[in-house]
Amino acid sequence: MNMISDAQHVALHEAAREHASKGALAGGEFLTFRLGGEEYGIDILQVQEIRSYEPPTRIANAPSFIKGVVNLRGVIVPIVDLRLKLGCDTAEYNSFTVVIVLNVKGRVVGAVVDSVSDVLQLSKDSVKAAPEMSSSVDTVYITGIGNVGDRMLILIDIEGFMSSSDMGLISG
Repeated sequence: MNMISDAQHVALHEAAREHASKGALAGGEFLTFRLGGEEYGIDILQVQEIRSYEPPTRIANAPSFIKGVVNLRGVIVPIVDLRLKLGCDTAEYNSFTVVIVLNVKGRVVGAVVDSVSDVLQLSKDSVKAAPEMSSSVDTVYITGIGNVGDRMLILIDIEGFMSSSDMGLISG
């Protein structure tokens, strides 16, 4: 088993944060979606398709945020409920609930969200760096905050987030 020290872990987190923030701070096109009362954005290039939610086949002993798997045109796709993973108060399944199908490091993964809003083009001037927080708050996958009128979007490095070791979905 590959063990890394706390210092190496911190260094990896800082490198990931710096890499991710450079991407978001450059602006670009983002798919926006809602999780609870907050609006998030992810790089549109990671999105393969958007589907209505259908209950997946549960996998024994999987963490609660991994809802199971679905068969998407012959590909078995793990379904992650981002609302549960990111600690939203509720995770109701209704007619607005959708699955964003993502292509992450060559692997297809589904992300359950409350609803999809739209696709926005953000200029680099409308994206600000994510605020520094205490070490108890893991903001490494927040790449920036986008301002669109009176809306604030939390921009996420979805590739880094979905391929993180605590998700257990994608190796290396």
